[in-house]
Amino acid sequence: QVQFVESGGALVQPGGSLRLSCAASGRIFSRYPMAWYRQAPGKQRELVAGITSGGITNYADSVKGRFTISRGDAKIMVYLQMNSLKSEDTAVYYCNIWGSSEASGSWGQGTQVTVSS
Repeated sequence: QVQFVESGGALVQPGGSLRLSCAASGRIFSRYPMAWYRQAPGKQRELVAGITSGGITNYADSVKGRFTISRGDAKIMVYLQMNSLKSEDTAVYYCNIWGSSEASGSWGQGTQVTVSS
């Protein structure tokens, strides 16, 4: 079972930027449609951004114009560039195949993003 490993989370001030990376722990078809999700305390996990094998992207309204998802090379499946961060972006961020259910065994530990002054 492939699992994804997220990295790049940190404590950052409002208005700051971060870039998250997502790698796969095992061999996986590199052209799966991929997505970033996030889960804030007390809330359900939500889709943040997705990208198809052909590079078509989709974003949650709350991050449009601030976040950019892009595909990586053979080692990194997908990146998430986050600019103009807000306190409401604070969450644990996860990557997975776009459309994965909560029951999927490929969810990783996520990476914590905290936006605070």
